[in-house]
Amino acid sequence: MSDATAKSARASGSSSLPPVALPVEEFLCFTVYSTVHAFNRVYKPLLDELGLTYPQYLVMVSLWAKDDQTVGELGEALVLESSTLTPLLKRLEAAGNLTRTRDPSDERQVRVRLTSAGRALQKKARDIPRCIIEATGLSFADLGRLQREIAALRQNLLKSSK
Repeated sequence: MSDATAKSARASGSSSLPPVALPVEEFLCFTVYSTVHAFNRVYKPLLDELGLTYPQYLVMVSLWAKDDQTVGELGEALVLESSTLTPLLKRLEAAGNLTRTRDPSDERQVRVRLTSAGRALQKKARDIPRCIIEATGLSFADLGRLQREIAALRQNLLKSSK
């Protein structure tokens, strides 16, 4: 029985719950958690060549797609709090990949921009998506469907956690 099924059964007062604890392998959250670790094992050697961690890579991918964003925009796009994002940005800035400056029109905003080194890093990273897709063993169609389903799951979880 999945986590969602168990929650639904508890909410409805159903006595269909098993009398003993479920094995961890049957928890949906464990499947997602262990899959994230498997992804990280595939990403790590690829990102080590770039001198990036996975969260730093996500920041760079976001900036390669749209340079000159505020910290708030990046945080919203990456679902990261400022307290998590700021140290990442500081390390990327220290490595010479980006700059952070106060917005002259609104001093409360910090703007994040790629440096020439940060832009050059994009060329070195161009094969990473292909490597990840190949590692999944899924077709493009299956990957697209799975990504949409996981995104919907994330949205539902975020809604229920408010």
